[in-house]
Amino acid sequence: MTRQFPHLCAPIKIAGVTFRNRMFSAPMGGTDITNDGCIGPKSTAFYELRARGGAAAVTVSECMVHPQTDGSHAYHLDTAILNSLASATYTADAIRRHGAIPSLELSHSGMYAGTYMTDKTRQHEMCQWGPSDTVRPDGVQVKALTREMIAEIVAAYGRVAGLAKRAGFEMIMIHGGHGWLLNQFFSPYFNKREDEYGGSLENRCRLACEVLDAVRAAVGPQFPIEFRMSGSELFEGGYALEEGVRIAQQIESWIDLLHVSAGTYQRGFGDTHPSMFKEHGCNVYLAAEIKKHVSVPVATIGALNDPAQMEEIIASGKADVVYMARALLADPELPRKVTENHSEEIVHCLRCFTCMAERAATATRRCTVNPLIGREIEGVEVYPAPVKKKVLVAGGGPGGLYAAYTAARRGHHVILCEKESEVGGILKSEQALPFKYEMYQLAGTYAKLAREAGVEFRLNTEVTAEYAAKEAPDALIIAVGSSPLVPPIKGLDGDNVVVVNNYYLEKDKVTDDVVVFGGGLAGCECAIHLGMEGKKVHLVEMRDELAPDANVRHRPLLLKELDQYVTAHTGYRGMEVRKDGVLCQDKEGNEVLVPGTTVICALGQRSNTAVVEQLQDCAPFVRVIGDAVKVSTITNAVYWGYHAALDI
Repeated sequence: MTRQFPHLCAPIKIAGVTFRNRMFSAPMGGTDITNDGCIGPKSTAFYELRARGGAAAVTVSECMVHPQTDGSHAYHLDTAILNSLASATYTADAIRRHGAIPSLELSHSGMYAGTYMTDKTRQHEMCQWGPSDTVRPDGVQVKALTREMIAEIVAAYGRVAGLAKRAGFEMIMIHGGHGWLLNQFFSPYFNKREDEYGGSLENRCRLACEVLDAVRAAVGPQFPIEFRMSGSELFEGGYALEEGVRIAQQIESWIDLLHVSAGTYQRGFGDTHPSMFKEHGCNVYLAAEIKKHVSVPVATIGALNDPAQMEEIIASGKADVVYMARALLADPELPRKVTENHSEEIVHCLRCFTCMAERAATATRRCTVNPLIGREIEGVEVYPAPVKKKVLVAGGGPGGLYAAYTAARRGHHVILCEKESEVGGILKSEQALPFKYEMYQLAGTYAKLAREAGVEFRLNTEVTAEYAAKEAPDALIIAVGSSPLVPPIKGLDGDNVVVVNNYYLEKDKVTDDVVVFGGGLAGCECAIHLGMEGKKVHLVEMRDELAPDANVRHRPLLLKELDQYVTAHTGYRGMEVRKDGVLCQDKEGNEVLVPGTTVICALGQRSNTAVVEQLQDCAPFVRVIGDAVKVSTITNAVYWGYHAALDI
C-alpha cells in the first residue's frame, strides 16, 4: 500500500535494533508506584496501551538509580527490593509483545529530589544533593555531591541499566534534561564547582560521560543508548542553544540516539510541556539545529500531534524520530491510524493539562478526551452487549457523542438527537479561539467515529417527553448540557453585549475596546484571545482570583498570558452595563466604570435541569451525564458518557 505519511511510517535501525516507525512514546510517569518503588499493574497496563497503539518504542518513565541521594517517589530497579525485577520484566514484556521496543528512562533528580514530597514543617532539617551548595527556592538546603557520592551514582546508573536489560528492556534512555541532576551539572546556573566536574564545558559534561561509560559497560554493544537533553534551558543564566550544540557534541560518541527537548521543569514548565498558547512543535528548532552538528540520529518532542507536521519534520531532516506524550494519552492508536492511513480518525490532544493536573492532585491519571486513561487495567476493549437495545441520546455535545459512539460499538441501535443544526454543544464556541480550535475539532472527530460505528444522527431535533414516548427507547442518555448564565443586571441585554458562548457567531460585533464580564476560565481565555488580536481588553471579576476553575497546571500559564494581554480587575462587582463600559463596585464600595464599548458576558453556565426533569422517566434505563447533571468539565462529560453506554 501507499502510505499517506511515508517518512513517518518508515522503520529506523538504531544500534542494530529496528524500530517499526518514527513515532516513539515519550516517558510519562506511572500512577501506582509501590512504596518501595516497584511498577504497579496499572502502570504496566498504561504503558502497554501505547505499544498496542503502534508506537515504535515505549519509554517507561524515570527510574531513579540512587535512592540514597534521590528520595523522589518514582521507580527503582533493585534486586534487593521484592518484586522490583519481576514488575519491570512484566512491563517490558507487555510492551514488547505488541511489537514495540521497551525502553527505560534512568534518572536522578539531584537538588530537586523530593520537590513534591517535602514536609514543609521540617524542611529546615532536610537537605538534597546537587552539583553545588545552595538553597532551593522552597528553602530546602542543597549540598554539593562529593567525589565519592558521584562515583556511587555513576556505578548505580550502570547497575540499573544492566538490570533493565536483564528484565527485557531493549533500550536505555539517560535523562540529562529538564533540570534534573545531569542537566544541573551541564548548567552554568546550577554548577559552581571548581573541581574536575565544574567550570569548563568539558568538565560540566564529565558526569554525563562517566554515566554513559558505565551504562555501556553494563549493556554491551548493539544495545541502543539514548540521551535526553534540553537543547536550551530557556531561562536567564542557563545555557542557550549554542552551548546546547556543544554539549551534544561532547556526548555524541557515547550514544546512539540524541533526544532533544527543552527547558527545565522547575523554571519553565510551559516550555518543557508546551501549552495551548504555543505553536505545535515550538521546540523542534532546537533539535533541527543540533542535528546539523552531530552524526547520531536525533529525536524531537514538544506538542506534536499532527501527522502532517511530523511527516515534514522527518522528510525535511529536522529530526529522525518524533516523540509524543500527551498526544498518545489522547489517542494511543495515533501511530496505528497513521500507518493504516486513517489519520482523519485521530483524537487530538487539547493541551488542556488535565492529565498532568490530575497527577499532581491525586497521583492518578486522566485525559479529557480519552476515558480509558488511568483505567486501562479494567479493560480497554468495548465488548458487545448480550442484548441489543434501542438507545436514544438527547444532546450532541462531547458527552452525548462519546456515549452514542460507545453504545453503537456495543451493537446497540443508537439514535442521537441534537436540537441545533450542528453537533458539538459548548465546544462549538471554541472555534473562534485559535489556541482552542482543537476542542472544536474534537466534536467533529467524535461525530465521525460515531457515524462510522452506526449512530443515526437527527439534527434540529429536540427530545421532549412526547418525542421519547414515540420512539420508546430501551435506554435514554440525557446529555442536554447547560445554558449561559445571564443574571438580571441592568443593560446586560443590550446590543453591545455578546454572550461568550455566542462569540464565534457574533465576533464581528466586537469593537477594539472590550470588557469581559466574568473571570472564570471561559472569560479569561476569551480575554486572552481578544488581547492577542490587538484589542484593548479589561476583565471584571467579583472574586479575588481569576480562573479558579482552571486546573493547577493550566492556570499558572493562563495567568501569565493574562498579564501580557489583559487589564484585570478583581474584587469588582458588576452593577450595570452601559454603552461605554461596566459600572462596578470595588471592595471599598466605590463606584468605578471599567471602560469598553463591547461587553462579553462570561458569568458562567447553568444546568438545563428543566429538560432533565421532563425526561427523567422516559425509558426503563435513564442516565444523566455532563453539564446536565452539574456544570463541570469536558473530562467528566466524556467519562460519564462512556460509562453510561457501558452500563446499558
